[in-house]
Amino acid sequence: MEKLIITIAPTGNVPTKVMTPHVPVTPAEIARDIMTCHEAGAAVAHIHARDERQEPSADIQYFAEIVDLLEAARCPVIKQISTGARGGKSGQARAESLSLQPQSASLSTGSSNFPGSVNANDPALVEYMASIMLDRNIKPEIEVFDTAMIHNAVHLQQKGLLKGPLLFNLVLGVKGSLPATAKNLFFLVDSLPDDAVWSVSVIGPQHVNLSTVALALGGHVRVGIEDNIYYTKGVLATNVSLVERVAAIARSVGRELATPGDVMRIWGV
Repeated sequence: MEKLIITIAPTGNVPTKVMTPHVPVTPAEIARDIMTCHEAGAAVAHIHARDERQEPSADIQYFAEIVDLLEAARCPVIKQISTGARGGKSGQARAESLSLQPQSASLSTGSSNFPGSVNANDPALVEYMASIMLDRNIKPEIEVFDTAMIHNAVHLQQKGLLKGPLLFNLVLGVKGSLPATAKNLFFLVDSLPDDAVWSVSVIGPQHVNLSTVALALGGHVRVGIEDNIYYTKGVLATNVSLVERVAAIARSVGRELATPGDVMRIWGV
């Protein structure tokens, strides 16, 4: 079985310091958590940024600060920039940070619901984002909140806007989208192209169980405070504790952890 890619999603758009003191929000805090998680086994960092008010932001200056700190520390973690809908309203704003030339970036290939808002990604916006990533040789990670997003990505590949193997992150447990059940995970995996590379992000109390199932199926796993602020019921997580747990599960079943160099090979970059 292929080595396991652990992605750390340390911040996201939702967690606040009121919800958990462990969420990193400043560039220095985010970079520090990413470096600690890399040392614990994470090979990819899914990066969101916050502004001075600790609000989600797509402003390139905040992403640049995080990237600069990682590069100054010579941290080899794969940098994956979020282009999500909460961070910026226009396609141009959401794509601005791609000029930092990260190895990867998120790409939602359709719209869905968040608990209190719409995750809006109209077809023209999706093609705009995909074309920029293609031109800059940035590997898109296709964020799947709904099965149609898989088929939309295949269509984009047929149009020449995405290169194979397609990289998917299957997101389960977001209120308004697919519930976090094994049945839904199996259905999504069965719907993927044969050569696809995939990981799971499980939000809510099933994140350990379904991440373990994904690991056993040969998929990869994303963890982090972006997706879950709790380690167990009533116990707040730290980013490194979430990475350490999935790394321990992998080692217990004999699955090696991928390095950043392994990631580029597995992704076909």
